[in-house]
Amino acid sequence: MRVLVRRCWGPLPGGGGAGRRPSPQWRALARLCGSPGVEDGRGSRVRKKPPWRVLFFGTDQFAREALRALHAARENKEEELIEKLEVVTVTSPSPKGLPVKQYAVQSQLPVYEWPDVGSGEYDVGVVASFGRLLSEALILKFPYGILNVHPSCLPRWRGPAPIIHTVLHGDTVTGVTIMQIRPKRFDVGPILKQETIPVPPKSTAKELEAVLSRLGADMLISVLKNLPESLSRGRQQPTEGVTHAPKISAGTSCIKWEEQTSEQILRLYRAIGNLIPLQTLWMDNTIKLLDLVEVNSSVLTDPKLTGQAVIPGSIIYHKQSQILLVCCKDGWIGLRSVMLKKTLTATDFYNGYLHPWHQKNPQAHPSQCRFQTLRLPTKKRGKVVAVQQCMK
Repeated sequence: MRVLVRRCWGPLPGGGGAGRRPSPQWRALARLCGSPGVEDGRGSRVRKKPPWRVLFFGTDQFAREALRALHAARENKEEELIEKLEVVTVTSPSPKGLPVKQYAVQSQLPVYEWPDVGSGEYDVGVVASFGRLLSEALILKFPYGILNVHPSCLPRWRGPAPIIHTVLHGDTVTGVTIMQIRPKRFDVGPILKQETIPVPPKSTAKELEAVLSRLGADMLISVLKNLPESLSRGRQQPTEGVTHAPKISAGTSCIKWEEQTSEQILRLYRAIGNLIPLQTLWMDNTIKLLDLVEVNSSVLTDPKLTGQAVIPGSIIYHKQSQILLVCCKDGWIGLRSVMLKKTLTATDFYNGYLHPWHQKNPQAHPSQCRFQTLRLPTKKRGKVVAVQQCMK
């Protein structure tokens, strides 16, 4: 097993708090503090400067950008930052594999499928959107440990879906954190580098992911250029301001018209709309809401909206803008298209369903034709959506 002088690891797992006893392996690291010419368990000297041998763990598009940066650094022979680069990913139902595997294969990089991590020698590991807890034994195989590229300002949004929760909760500032992996818990290790950026107004999670992936890749290369120094300057995460970003379940996509405001519904759409369509119930049929828009202020002055009492879920077709207007807790949202058996524009849905219903039921109150909250069965409600972007 490789070992490293203590200063390159920062505090011991668990924050080094009183009453906590580190494992024998971590105590061995501490005993080697300051020892010159440190060797690993095989008698090999630990490298003190680049080029590094790197094992990369990742899955999605966010991770792909970090891998691309590492590969570019390896190809840059003048800089001599990366000597060796290999990849660990997870299995995928798609024959092509996840974005990280696709890139690795195209770039002719060695690829292993978890839990296989190969048997080579490496200086440092790098994790981005991997979604698996790494054991202490695995972490300790790397003289410089394992770094994590996390798309949030830790300790805010620890967990597998930080970008989604950033958008969902309307955060105005976000960023990327490069931290050290610690065993048994996600996203709790010391911070090596952290940068913040403003969240562009009305950006989707997919758009934000693209921005943060480039930032994270640049930060990773910066840390690797001064790896021992970066590790020695690592700081513990604050104990205040901790929030969690759990995986998104199918039930999250079901709109609660009576409880959610127009802003909350639009945030939900921007956060998960590219992964799973928002859903509602209409006449005992599940309808997927495909294209949500903010309602223009001029539309809100229409007498149809102001001249009658409506309840959440009520649907009105606005002919001039060719959108469906749906009443929610505090106002209205617009729909350009929906899916009911097949994809329909707002005009198609009105002509094929709404208008015929009103003709057949002229005496019925409009509320009888409204959207209602879809109640998924327990198994479906708890089913985790495969979030391939921004998972840890």
